[in-house]
Amino acid sequence: MAAALHSSGRMMDLLASLESTHFASWLRESASIWGYPTVLTLHTLGMGVLVGASTVIDVRLLGAAPGIPLEPLRRLFPIMWAGFWINAISGVALFAADATTKGTTTVFLSKLVIIVIAVVVLMSIKRKVYGDGRAAGKTTLTVRALAAASLVLWLAAIVTGRYMAYV
Repeated sequence: MAAALHSSGRMMDLLASLESTHFASWLRESASIWGYPTVLTLHTLGMGVLVGASTVIDVRLLGAAPGIPLEPLRRLFPIMWAGFWINAISGVALFAADATTKGTTTVFLSKLVIIVIAVVVLMSIKRKVYGDGRAAGKTTLTVRALAAASLVLWLAAIVTGRYMAYV
């Protein structure tokens, strides 16, 4: 028990140190449009690119628009990764601005776990649909299940992210 409390104290010290950096203070306290509003906008745009492109593939894999071939949709993966990295970088900045609050909530930790699982599912979809170099015309039950899971996971990540503003 004492070790856990000591470890918890060190974690709070680390979070407080992150939150007190010049960048985090500027981001949190600046009246500049280039501060928090811009970083939050980038985070929202990154999420839109990532989740939007993923949704296009997921919905197609679930049977919508069967006339659209899967092969050209492969080009969405680099776009999704760009959205992911925009989200990751802006998310770290937003976290730093409020580390002692966000870093101690179950909602934030849940959001991170959901995102990790969603990315693993995304990589599994890519491997199963495009793993042999070309997309097969038909989708398997496993691929459809992954696509459904992807939709649910990205929605859960968005909901937990929005919910963080209220806890």
